[in-house]
Amino acid sequence: MKKATTAGMPRRLFIGAALTAAGLALSGCGGGSSPSAGGNVELNFVYWGDSNRAKMTDAALRIFEEKNPGITVKSEYQDSGPYADKLATRFAGGNPPDVLNMANRSLLEYAQRGTLADVKSLDGVNLDKVPQTILGRGEVDGKLYGVATGVTTIGMVVNKAITDEAGVAIPDDKTWSWEDYAKFATEITEKTGGKVYGAGYDVATETGPILLARQRGEDFYTEDNKLGVSAETIEKWFQYSVDLRTAGGYPPAGFFEQIGGSPAQSYLAKGTVASQIIPINNFKAYNEAAGGKVVLLRMPGETTEERRGYSADPSMLWSVAAKSKHPEEAAKLLDFLINDAEGAAQTLTQRGVPINPDVADSIKSQLGPDDTAFVDLVAAIQEDELPAAYVYPKGASVVADTLKQLATEVEFGRVTPADAAKTFIEKSNAAINK
Repeated sequence: MKKATTAGMPRRLFIGAALTAAGLALSGCGGGSSPSAGGNVELNFVYWGDSNRAKMTDAALRIFEEKNPGITVKSEYQDSGPYADKLATRFAGGNPPDVLNMANRSLLEYAQRGTLADVKSLDGVNLDKVPQTILGRGEVDGKLYGVATGVTTIGMVVNKAITDEAGVAIPDDKTWSWEDYAKFATEITEKTGGKVYGAGYDVATETGPILLARQRGEDFYTEDNKLGVSAETIEKWFQYSVDLRTAGGYPPAGFFEQIGGSPAQSYLAKGTVASQIIPINNFKAYNEAAGGKVVLLRMPGETTEERRGYSADPSMLWSVAAKSKHPEEAAKLLDFLINDAEGAAQTLTQRGVPINPDVADSIKSQLGPDDTAFVDLVAAIQEDELPAAYVYPKGASVVADTLKQLATEVEFGRVTPADAAKTFIEKSNAAINK
């Protein structure tokens, strides 16, 4: 296998490629597909996503099978929470998938247990076109245990049909602050008589505080795999939602129910909230689910805080199990997911922007307005240098769970943001690298 290199790669070209790969990475979750008839080797391929991602992923897998006679792929997909549990059970039982989605927060833990193969040691995986900045997010102690499924980030989506009817102007996302967003959300609630809440984002997901930490000059996770975020930043994250709820711009405690994670099931699509934070590679699905009048915006604070909060993050990673019974065929599938333009033409930007720039360029003509808006935003975000992002430490899953638990306690007023932040730091530090 050739060494990965970024020599001669134009920055803009990488951006396009990164976006395609991210799209590929976010496309599946929830069910399974049967392998084609015949074949000598059957690979088990598992990933997270919804039924729409599954259809696109299955279409790509059929192309892989056609190009690789004798190999069939049995795929399974699951929603994010159940997926993590299912994956842990599979590995613990000694029956891991051959090729799988690996979450950023889980990579180091699985790698240090010896459960993942070093991609650099696999024959047939060509990484020549993948920038080192992207490969670095899957490297542990000089070995490559995960390859980005694509590059994406989070953004704000606003239902313009609601804001137009309410007579509320959407702020300029190139200059808006967190204070501007709070005023905007509160005004929507007021102008709709409380029928629609201006903001409805998820406080319990770590992507928000990770971005806020960078904006405040901190690294949520550091280069040496430790917790770098301060208690002050976590308190600010919690306090912001409390203040926004008190002002009326955010729904009351208990408003959100377990309705599933798909865009069609979202409160944005229901029309009961006007804005939401999403992985922006999912913009097309949210826009379609909400009636086609959704606009995609940068996150607040990017020009008003200490530094940029964005970074070129992988949506998820592709990994190969160390105990795969078919490592040669698994390597072929991984190479296909990274480098095959025909396969990417089926998944487009479902998982973000492809990490191979040539593949990313190859699908541009097939993108509709929504996917183009997503790609253009990622490109615009990366026009300036962004803060570095690092491999999540061992125990990051506990950190994520702790944030989720404490967000609920803060929501219902059982714990203050300050006490929640203190508890978060204590429990997170206790879990990391233990």
